[in-house]
Amino acid sequence: MNAHDQDQEELGPSRSQRRRDALDVLVLAEKLVALTATQLREVPLDDTLLEHVRLAQKITAHIAHKRQVHFLAKLMRKQDDLEPIRLAVDKPLEVRRKETAELHLIERWRERLIEDGDEALSELIGSFPDLDRNRLRQLMRQAQVERRENRAPSAQRAIFQMLKPLFRSDPNPEPEVAIEDDGEDARQDS
Repeated sequence: MNAHDQDQEELGPSRSQRRRDALDVLVLAEKLVALTATQLREVPLDDTLLEHVRLAQKITAHIAHKRQVHFLAKLMRKQDDLEPIRLAVDKPLEVRRKETAELHLIERWRERLIEDGDEALSELIGSFPDLDRNRLRQLMRQAQVERRENRAPSAQRAIFQMLKPLFRSDPNPEPEVAIEDDGEDARQDS
């Protein structure tokens, strides 16, 4: 090894490498600030970082928000290990997409039940025979009345909550195929 190689090892990472690392942390800080309160609870942050993330979320002025995010990134660079934070921020992306697809499926079924009535109910009961038909039919009628009279959608919410356990354990959120494939497993989990 020559003297130049030894100098490089003693100096540590190059300026370019430090800059790339800083930009990576800045991107992570931006992702943190973009998370909802529920998602943020699942990220292992200390109190100081959490406080600064919440502060950055509250700031609406563009430049002030940018400054706060940069300050948050600076604080994060002082942390020993950012890997748990990275994993907590990046991992749930696919999970959130799946949950969103499940929620959309539940919403489509709720709308079908309210709009199509007994036809959609018969199809759903065919896939889930243990479903409380009378309660669901009663909620469907209440939801139709609520829509006509522009009232709060409490029955629609109740239908949604009644359908949620049926579709939550469903690995493939496709309407008819997924319902018939995993309907029995979903009922057992409830």
